Amino acid sequence: MSESRAFCPRCGDPVPERSTTDANDPLRPGAEVELCDSCYFEDFDFVDAPDRIDVRVCAQCGAVYRGNRWVDVGAQDYTDIAIEEVSEALGVHVDVEDVAWQIDPEQVDQNTIRMHSFFTGVVRETPVEEEVTVPVKIARQTCTRCGRIAGDYYASIVQIRAEDRTPTTEEIERAKEIANGIVADMEATGDRNAFVTEIGEVDDGLNIKVSTNKIGKKISNKMIEEFGGTVNDAETLVTEDEDGNEVYRVTFAVRLPPYRPGNVIDLADDDGGPVLVRSARGNLKGVRVTTGERYEAGYEEGNSPDARKLGDLEDVAEATVVTVEDDNAVQVLDPETFQATTVARPDYFDPDAETVPVLKSRAGLHILPEDDD
Repeated sequence: MSESRAFCPRCGDPVPERSTTDANDPLRPGAEVELCDSCYFEDFDFVDAPDRIDVRVCAQCGAVYRGNRWVDVGAQDYTDIAIEEVSEALGVHVDVEDVAWQIDPEQVDQNTIRMHSFFTGVVRETPVEEEVTVPVKIARQTCTRCGRIAGDYYASIVQIRAEDRTPTTEEIERAKEIANGIVADMEATGDRNAFVTEIGEVDDGLNIKVSTNKIGKKISNKMIEEFGGTVNDAETLVTEDEDGNEVYRVTFAVRLPPYRPGNVIDLADDDGGPVLVRSARGNLKGVRVTTGERYEAGYEEGNSPDARKLGDLEDVAEATVVTVEDDNAVQVLDPETFQATTVARPDYFDPDAETVPVLKSRAGLHILPEDDD
Protein backbone atom coordinates (compact mmCIF):
# COMPACT_ATOMS: atom_id res chain seq x y z
CA MET A 1 0.00 0.00 0.00
CA SER A 2 1.54 3.34 -1.06
CA GLU A 3 0.78 6.88 0.03
CA SER A 4 -1.54 8.92 -2.15
CA ARG A 5 -1.77 12.65 -2.72
CA ALA A 6 -4.87 12.76 -0.48
CA PHE A 7 -4.76 14.00 3.11
CA CYS A 8 -7.12 13.31 6.00
CA PRO A 9 -9.42 16.30 6.39
CA ARG A 10 -9.39 15.86 10.19
CA CYS A 11 -5.73 15.34 11.14
CA GLY A 12 -3.91 16.19 7.92
CA ASP A 13 -2.03 12.91 7.68
CA PRO A 14 -1.66 11.33 4.24
CA VAL A 15 -4.38 8.83 3.36
CA PRO A 16 -3.01 5.53 2.06
CA GLU A 17 -3.84 4.74 -1.55
CA ARG A 18 -6.39 1.94 -1.86
CA SER A 19 -7.45 -0.37 -4.63
CA THR A 20 -10.54 1.45 -5.85
CA THR A 21 -12.32 2.08 -9.07
CA ASP A 22 -12.22 5.49 -10.63
CA ALA A 23 -15.72 6.06 -9.34
CA ASN A 24 -14.42 5.75 -5.74
CA ASP A 25 -11.08 7.52 -6.27
CA PRO A 26 -10.72 10.19 -3.55
CA LEU A 27 -8.71 12.36 -5.98
CA ARG A 28 -11.45 12.32 -8.61
CA PRO A 29 -12.96 15.80 -9.06
CA GLY A 30 -16.07 16.13 -6.85
CA ALA A 31 -15.24 13.06 -4.75
CA GLU A 32 -15.42 13.24 -0.95
CA VAL A 33 -11.98 12.91 0.67
CA GLU A 34 -11.99 10.03 3.19
CA LEU A 35 -10.56 9.93 6.68
CA CYS A 36 -7.33 8.18 7.51
CA ASP A 37 -7.58 4.86 9.32
CA SER A 38 -6.80 6.37 12.70
CA CYS A 39 -9.54 9.00 12.50
CA TYR A 40 -11.94 6.58 10.81
CA PHE A 41 -11.74 4.00 13.60
CA GLU A 42 -12.15 6.68 16.29
CA ASP A 43 -15.79 7.08 15.21
CA PHE A 44 -16.32 3.56 13.90
CA ASP A 45 -19.22 1.58 15.38
CA PHE A 46 -19.21 -1.99 14.15
CA VAL A 47 -22.60 -2.91 15.62
CA ASP A 48 -25.65 -0.75 16.29
CA ALA A 49 -27.66 -2.33 19.11
CA PRO A 50 -30.50 -1.08 21.33
CA ASP A 51 -29.99 -0.87 25.09
CA ARG A 52 -32.95 -3.16 25.67
CA ILE A 53 -35.71 -4.89 23.73
CA ASP A 54 -39.23 -5.27 25.09
CA VAL A 55 -41.28 -8.08 23.59
CA ARG A 56 -45.02 -8.49 24.08
CA VAL A 57 -45.96 -12.17 23.88
CA CYS A 58 -49.40 -13.73 24.13
CA ALA A 59 -49.31 -16.14 27.05
CA GLN A 60 -52.00 -18.28 25.44
CA CYS A 61 -50.91 -18.80 21.81
CA GLY A 62 -47.35 -17.42 21.73
CA ALA A 63 -48.08 -14.68 19.18
CA VAL A 64 -45.78 -11.64 19.23
CA TYR A 65 -46.92 -8.02 19.00
CA ARG A 66 -45.07 -6.30 16.17
CA GLY A 67 -45.83 -2.87 14.81
CA ASN A 68 -49.52 -2.51 15.47
CA ARG A 69 -50.67 -6.10 15.27
CA TRP A 70 -50.21 -9.57 16.72
CA VAL A 71 -48.21 -11.98 14.58
CA ASP A 72 -47.93 -15.77 14.81
CA VAL A 73 -44.21 -16.57 14.73
CA GLY A 74 -44.30 -20.32 15.33
CA ALA A 75 -41.59 -20.14 18.00
CA GLN A 76 -41.02 -23.16 20.23
CA ASP A 77 -40.23 -21.04 23.31
CA TYR A 78 -39.48 -17.47 24.36
CA THR A 79 -35.76 -17.89 23.65
CA ASP A 80 -36.54 -18.42 19.97
CA ILE A 81 -38.63 -15.25 20.02
CA ALA A 82 -35.85 -13.29 21.75
CA ILE A 83 -33.28 -14.45 19.18
CA GLU A 84 -35.53 -13.39 16.33
CA GLU A 85 -36.25 -9.98 17.87
CA VAL A 86 -32.55 -9.29 18.52
CA SER A 87 -31.67 -10.38 14.98
CA GLU A 88 -34.16 -7.85 13.64
CA ALA A 89 -32.93 -5.06 15.93
CA LEU A 90 -29.15 -5.33 15.46
CA GLY A 91 -27.44 -3.42 12.66
CA VAL A 92 -23.96 -3.85 11.20
CA HIS A 93 -21.91 -1.00 9.70
CA VAL A 94 -22.31 -0.86 5.93
CA ASP A 95 -18.55 -0.82 5.30
CA VAL A 96 -17.89 -4.15 7.03
CA GLU A 97 -17.33 -7.17 4.80
CA ASP A 98 -17.27 -10.91 5.53
CA VAL A 99 -19.50 -10.48 8.57
CA ALA A 100 -20.02 -13.50 10.82
CA TRP A 101 -21.94 -13.55 14.07
CA GLN A 102 -23.51 -15.76 16.69
CA ILE A 103 -25.84 -15.32 19.64
CA ASP A 104 -25.49 -16.96 23.05
CA PRO A 105 -28.74 -16.55 25.06
CA GLU A 106 -28.63 -16.44 28.85
CA GLN A 107 -31.87 -17.01 30.75
CA VAL A 108 -31.67 -14.56 33.66
CA ASP A 109 -35.16 -15.12 35.02
CA GLN A 110 -38.60 -16.07 33.78
CA ASN A 111 -39.07 -12.78 31.94
CA THR A 112 -35.51 -11.74 31.06
CA ILE A 113 -33.14 -13.24 28.51
CA ARG A 114 -29.70 -11.67 28.11
CA MET A 115 -28.53 -12.05 24.51
CA HIS A 116 -24.73 -12.14 24.12
CA SER A 117 -23.91 -11.41 20.47
CA PHE A 118 -20.43 -11.88 18.94
CA PHE A 119 -19.49 -10.25 15.60
CA THR A 120 -16.43 -10.49 13.36
CA GLY A 121 -15.71 -8.88 10.02
CA VAL A 122 -13.26 -6.94 7.87
CA VAL A 123 -13.22 -3.21 7.19
CA ARG A 124 -10.47 -1.33 5.36
CA GLU A 125 -8.59 -4.61 5.15
CA THR A 126 -8.52 -4.68 8.96
CA PRO A 127 -10.14 -7.50 10.99
CA VAL A 128 -12.68 -6.19 13.47
CA GLU A 129 -14.71 -7.86 16.19
CA GLU A 130 -17.21 -6.78 18.79
CA GLU A 131 -19.38 -8.24 21.51
CA VAL A 132 -22.69 -6.67 22.51
CA THR A 133 -25.18 -7.77 25.13
CA VAL A 134 -28.84 -6.90 24.76
CA PRO A 135 -31.35 -7.75 27.49
CA VAL A 136 -34.73 -8.89 26.21
CA LYS A 137 -37.71 -8.36 28.50
CA ILE A 138 -40.70 -10.64 27.94
CA ALA A 139 -44.10 -9.16 28.76
CA ARG A 140 -46.83 -11.79 28.85
CA GLN A 141 -50.18 -10.47 27.67
CA THR A 142 -53.32 -11.70 25.92
CA CYS A 143 -53.61 -11.09 22.19
CA THR A 144 -56.82 -9.83 20.62
CA ARG A 145 -57.71 -13.27 19.25
CA CYS A 146 -57.25 -15.12 22.53
CA GLY A 147 -59.09 -12.36 24.36
CA ARG A 148 -62.06 -12.78 22.07
CA ILE A 149 -62.00 -16.56 22.45
CA ALA A 150 -61.88 -16.25 26.24
CA GLY A 151 -64.78 -13.81 26.09
CA ASP A 152 -66.89 -16.20 23.94
CA TYR A 153 -66.92 -13.65 21.12
CA TYR A 154 -68.66 -14.63 17.91
CA ALA A 155 -69.88 -12.75 14.86
CA SER A 156 -71.89 -15.52 13.25
CA ILE A 157 -73.91 -18.57 14.27
CA VAL A 158 -74.72 -21.48 11.97
CA GLN A 159 -77.81 -23.47 12.88
CA ILE A 160 -77.91 -26.97 11.37
CA ARG A 161 -81.46 -28.30 11.23
CA ALA A 162 -83.42 -30.70 9.01
CA GLU A 163 -86.93 -30.56 7.59
CA ASP A 164 -89.37 -32.89 9.39
CA ARG A 165 -86.55 -34.82 11.05
CA THR A 166 -83.46 -34.50 13.22
CA PRO A 167 -80.05 -34.32 11.52
CA THR A 168 -78.24 -37.65 11.57
CA THR A 169 -75.06 -38.35 13.49
CA GLU A 170 -73.21 -38.38 10.18
CA GLU A 171 -74.53 -34.93 9.27
CA ILE A 172 -73.74 -33.53 12.71
CA GLU A 173 -70.18 -34.87 12.72
CA ARG A 174 -69.60 -33.70 9.17
CA ALA A 175 -70.74 -30.18 10.09
CA LYS A 176 -68.17 -30.14 12.91
CA GLU A 177 -65.44 -31.34 10.54
CA ILE A 178 -66.36 -28.67 7.98
CA ALA A 179 -66.26 -25.87 10.57
CA ASN A 180 -62.91 -26.91 12.03
CA GLY A 181 -61.46 -27.57 8.57
CA ILE A 182 -62.43 -24.14 7.23
CA VAL A 183 -60.94 -22.41 10.26
CA ALA A 184 -57.74 -24.47 10.02
CA ASP A 185 -57.33 -23.53 6.35
CA MET A 186 -57.81 -19.84 7.12
CA GLU A 187 -55.39 -19.99 10.05
CA ALA A 188 -52.81 -21.60 7.75
CA THR A 189 -52.96 -18.53 5.51
CA GLY A 190 -52.26 -16.24 8.49
CA ASP A 191 -55.83 -15.19 9.29
CA ARG A 192 -55.75 -14.62 13.07
CA ASN A 193 -59.43 -13.63 13.10
CA ALA A 194 -60.55 -17.16 12.28
CA PHE A 195 -61.69 -19.39 15.13
CA VAL A 196 -64.59 -21.54 16.29
CA THR A 197 -66.05 -20.11 19.47
CA GLU A 198 -68.40 -22.95 20.36
CA ILE A 199 -70.01 -26.04 18.88
CA GLY A 200 -73.08 -27.24 20.72
CA GLU A 201 -75.54 -29.99 20.00
CA VAL A 202 -79.20 -29.21 20.68
CA ASP A 203 -82.32 -31.37 20.56
CA ASP A 204 -83.09 -30.53 16.94
CA GLY A 205 -79.60 -30.17 15.50
CA LEU A 206 -76.34 -28.29 15.95
CA ASN A 207 -75.29 -24.70 16.64
CA ILE A 208 -71.85 -23.49 15.56
CA LYS A 209 -70.60 -20.08 16.73
CA VAL A 210 -67.71 -18.68 14.69
CA SER A 211 -65.64 -15.53 14.68
CA THR A 212 -66.58 -14.05 11.30
CA ASN A 213 -69.55 -13.97 8.95
CA LYS A 214 -67.30 -15.24 6.17
CA ILE A 215 -66.69 -18.49 8.06
CA GLY A 216 -70.39 -18.90 8.80
CA LYS A 217 -71.24 -18.50 5.14
CA LYS A 218 -68.57 -21.00 4.07
CA ILE A 219 -69.81 -23.63 6.54
CA SER A 220 -73.42 -23.18 5.40
CA ASN A 221 -72.59 -23.38 1.70
CA LYS A 222 -70.44 -26.48 2.20
CA MET A 223 -73.23 -28.28 4.07
CA ILE A 224 -75.71 -27.50 1.29
CA GLU A 225 -73.17 -28.60 -1.31
CA GLU A 226 -72.74 -32.00 0.34
CA PHE A 227 -76.21 -32.75 1.71
CA GLY A 228 -78.58 -30.47 -0.19
CA GLY A 229 -81.17 -28.24 1.42
CA THR A 230 -81.44 -24.49 1.83
CA VAL A 231 -79.81 -21.72 3.84
CA ASN A 232 -81.22 -18.39 4.94
CA ASP A 233 -79.38 -15.62 6.76
CA ALA A 234 -80.61 -12.90 9.08
CA GLU A 235 -78.71 -9.95 10.57
CA THR A 236 -79.07 -8.67 14.11
CA LEU A 237 -77.60 -5.35 15.22
CA VAL A 238 -75.54 -5.99 18.35
CA THR A 239 -73.35 -2.91 18.89
CA GLU A 240 -71.29 -0.15 17.34
CA ASP A 241 -67.51 -0.20 16.93
CA GLU A 242 -65.15 2.52 18.17
CA ASP A 243 -65.66 4.44 14.93
CA GLY A 244 -69.44 4.45 15.31
CA ASN A 245 -70.06 1.82 12.63
CA GLU A 246 -72.91 -0.60 13.24
CA VAL A 247 -71.84 -4.17 13.99
CA TYR A 248 -74.20 -6.99 13.01
CA ARG A 249 -74.29 -10.63 14.03
CA VAL A 250 -75.47 -12.97 11.28
CA THR A 251 -77.44 -16.16 11.81
CA PHE A 252 -77.22 -18.75 9.02
CA ALA A 253 -80.16 -21.17 9.18
CA VAL A 254 -79.24 -24.36 7.31
CA ARG A 255 -82.22 -26.55 6.53
CA LEU A 256 -81.29 -30.05 5.38
CA PRO A 257 -83.75 -31.99 3.16
CA PRO A 258 -86.36 -34.26 4.78
CA TYR A 259 -84.93 -37.28 2.95
CA ARG A 260 -81.33 -38.37 2.66
CA PRO A 261 -79.45 -40.95 0.58
CA GLY A 262 -80.39 -44.44 1.70
CA ASN A 263 -83.99 -43.60 2.58
CA VAL A 264 -86.80 -45.51 0.87
CA ILE A 265 -89.84 -43.30 0.34
CA ASP A 266 -93.35 -43.79 -1.03
CA LEU A 267 -94.33 -40.82 -3.19
CA ALA A 268 -97.84 -39.40 -2.83
CA ASP A 269 -100.09 -39.60 -5.90
CA ASP A 270 -97.52 -41.75 -7.67
CA ASP A 271 -98.10 -45.30 -8.89
CA GLY A 272 -94.51 -45.96 -9.95
CA GLY A 273 -93.55 -47.64 -6.69
CA PRO A 274 -91.27 -46.68 -3.78
CA VAL A 275 -88.00 -44.84 -4.46
CA LEU A 276 -84.58 -45.48 -2.93
CA VAL A 277 -83.07 -42.00 -2.51
CA ARG A 278 -79.63 -41.59 -4.07
CA SER A 279 -79.18 -37.83 -3.70
CA ALA A 280 -81.00 -34.92 -2.06
CA ARG A 281 -78.86 -32.18 -3.62
CA GLY A 282 -80.92 -30.03 -5.95
CA ASN A 283 -83.88 -32.11 -7.04
CA LEU A 284 -84.26 -35.40 -5.20
CA LYS A 285 -82.92 -38.33 -7.23
CA GLY A 286 -83.23 -42.06 -6.75
CA VAL A 287 -84.20 -45.43 -8.20
CA ARG A 288 -87.54 -47.24 -8.24
CA VAL A 289 -87.30 -50.40 -6.14
CA THR A 290 -90.02 -52.06 -8.19
CA THR A 291 -88.46 -51.58 -11.64
CA GLY A 292 -84.92 -50.22 -11.16
CA GLU A 293 -85.77 -47.15 -13.23
CA ARG A 294 -84.18 -43.84 -12.30
CA TYR A 295 -86.34 -41.18 -10.66
CA GLU A 296 -85.90 -37.41 -10.35
CA ALA A 297 -88.33 -35.05 -8.66
CA GLY A 298 -89.73 -32.15 -10.62
CA TYR A 299 -88.45 -28.58 -10.28
CA GLU A 300 -91.34 -27.47 -8.06
CA GLU A 301 -90.91 -30.46 -5.73
CA GLY A 302 -87.14 -29.95 -5.44
CA ASN A 303 -85.54 -32.10 -2.74
CA SER A 304 -88.68 -32.52 -0.67
CA PRO A 305 -91.46 -34.11 -2.73
CA ASP A 306 -94.66 -35.09 -0.93
CA ALA A 307 -93.91 -38.60 0.35
CA ARG A 308 -93.72 -40.83 3.38
CA LYS A 309 -90.63 -42.62 4.57
CA LEU A 310 -90.81 -46.43 4.51
CA GLY A 311 -87.34 -47.19 5.87
CA ASP A 312 -83.73 -47.07 4.76
CA LEU A 313 -80.82 -49.31 3.92
CA GLU A 314 -80.09 -49.88 7.60
CA ASP A 315 -83.43 -51.71 7.87
CA VAL A 316 -82.77 -54.30 5.14
CA ALA A 317 -82.75 -58.05 5.75
CA GLU A 318 -81.50 -60.95 3.67
CA ALA A 319 -84.19 -63.02 1.92
CA THR A 320 -83.70 -66.35 0.18
CA VAL A 321 -84.61 -66.44 -3.52
CA VAL A 322 -87.11 -69.24 -4.20
CA THR A 323 -87.63 -68.88 -7.92
CA VAL A 324 -87.67 -66.35 -10.74
CA GLU A 325 -91.21 -66.31 -12.03
CA ASP A 326 -90.81 -64.08 -15.10
CA ASP A 327 -89.25 -60.78 -16.23
CA ASN A 328 -91.35 -58.82 -13.77
CA ALA A 329 -91.64 -61.03 -10.70
CA VAL A 330 -89.50 -63.12 -8.39
CA GLN A 331 -90.45 -65.28 -5.42
CA VAL A 332 -88.53 -64.91 -2.13
CA LEU A 333 -88.95 -66.08 1.45
CA ASP A 334 -90.34 -63.38 3.72
CA PRO A 335 -87.52 -62.84 6.31
CA GLU A 336 -90.09 -62.57 9.12
CA THR A 337 -92.73 -65.21 8.24
CA PHE A 338 -90.53 -67.40 6.02
CA GLN A 339 -93.44 -67.73 3.61
CA ALA A 340 -92.83 -67.67 -0.14
CA THR A 341 -93.84 -64.22 -1.41
CA THR A 342 -93.96 -62.88 -4.94
CA VAL A 343 -92.36 -59.43 -5.28
CA ALA A 344 -91.52 -57.06 -8.13
CA ARG A 345 -88.31 -57.82 -10.03
CA PRO A 346 -86.22 -54.62 -10.53
CA ASP A 347 -83.57 -54.36 -13.25
CA TYR A 348 -80.74 -54.59 -10.74
CA PHE A 349 -81.89 -58.03 -9.52
CA ASP A 350 -79.31 -60.78 -10.21
CA PRO A 351 -81.19 -63.92 -11.33
CA ASP A 352 -78.28 -66.10 -10.19
CA ALA A 353 -78.34 -64.73 -6.64
CA GLU A 354 -79.31 -67.10 -3.84
CA THR A 355 -80.20 -64.30 -1.44
CA VAL A 356 -81.17 -60.65 -1.89
CA PRO A 357 -81.49 -57.64 0.43
CA VAL A 358 -85.13 -56.74 1.03
CA LEU A 359 -87.04 -54.06 2.87
CA LYS A 360 -90.36 -54.93 4.46
CA SER A 361 -92.62 -51.95 5.10
CA ARG A 362 -96.24 -50.86 5.04
CA ALA A 363 -95.91 -50.77 1.24
CA GLY A 364 -94.94 -54.44 1.10
CA LEU A 365 -91.74 -56.36 0.43
CA HIS A 366 -89.21 -54.91 -2.03
CA ILE A 367 -85.81 -55.98 -3.27
CA LEU A 368 -83.10 -53.33 -2.81
CA PRO A 369 -79.77 -52.99 -4.60
CA GLU A 370 -76.76 -54.82 -3.18
CA ASP A 371 -75.20 -51.42 -2.44
CA ASP A 372 -76.33 -47.80 -2.47
CA ASP A 373 -74.06 -46.58 -5.31
